[in-house]
Amino acid sequence: MHTSIFANHKNKSIVEIIAHIIFVVCALVAVMAVFAITAYMIINGSPALFKVGIKEILFNTKWAPAAAEPHFGILYVILTSIIGTFAAILLGVPVALLTAVFLAEVAPKKLADIVRPAVTLLAGIPSVIYGLLGILILNPLMYKLEKAVFAGSSTHQYTGGSNMLSAILVLAIMILPTVINISESALHAVPDHLRSASLALGASKIETIFKVVIPAAKSGIISAIVLGVGRAIGEAMAITLVSGSSVNAPLPFNSVRFLTTAIVSEMGYASGLHRQVLFTIGLVLFVFIMIINLVLTGILKEKEED
Repeated sequence: MHTSIFANHKNKSIVEIIAHIIFVVCALVAVMAVFAITAYMIINGSPALFKVGIKEILFNTKWAPAAAEPHFGILYVILTSIIGTFAAILLGVPVALLTAVFLAEVAPKKLADIVRPAVTLLAGIPSVIYGLLGILILNPLMYKLEKAVFAGSSTHQYTGGSNMLSAILVLAIMILPTVINISESALHAVPDHLRSASLALGASKIETIFKVVIPAAKSGIISAIVLGVGRAIGEAMAITLVSGSSVNAPLPFNSVRFLTTAIVSEMGYASGLHRQVLFTIGLVLFVFIMIINLVLTGILKEKEED
């Protein structure tokens, strides 16, 4: 009997050692993947910065790679990505958060069971479908609005509704399922005794939700926003279809080009220096995403410490 107990203990030790090794290997693979991607982007994206010049690429607004005297300015593209992403976040996050609160705290179970699968279905719709729906539904509406705003103008270049506003609205819709699902999970994770204590002290249900439950779930909600930002920044196909994909100043009714769509639009036929500059755009996009993630992670840590 003692021999059997010793054998079982030995087998458990071996299993734990093997599991520990597997976990360490998986962690190392993830870390190595990040370093490999970073190194690849720097190696392939930096040569054009030295050939063309950092100032010419990052701070010039003219993009004409096929001209007799080519220009590779991507300032408008960078500004479009920054403004468009944050505008989509400002529109989408409040709607997503309130929807998550509704599903987790307010909605009757039967109604929540109907709405929740619909939200999950949104997450499973391919990007190109969002783009096609944008072309069929959103762009005509934006074109009517554009004609109303610029009626009688002789200088405005009409876009047919393929403009920055359309891109922002599509991005805002696309981030909804990610933020809703993760925020709802974070709200469900808040202990019930916090709700009970708040209600016992005389707070209303709405006060309990906004002053107790949401602050308690802020870590998960911020994580949801981080993933939503990542989805918005990295989107290409849907934005290519609805934004017009032209390099212009990031104004609401201008046809615009994002960092992702700049790469998708021209990588198929680019060569030489033009191709290298597209890799530089990829490097800029990569740095942009890393900065946003670091900033939001820092905010999250500060909130947790508070």
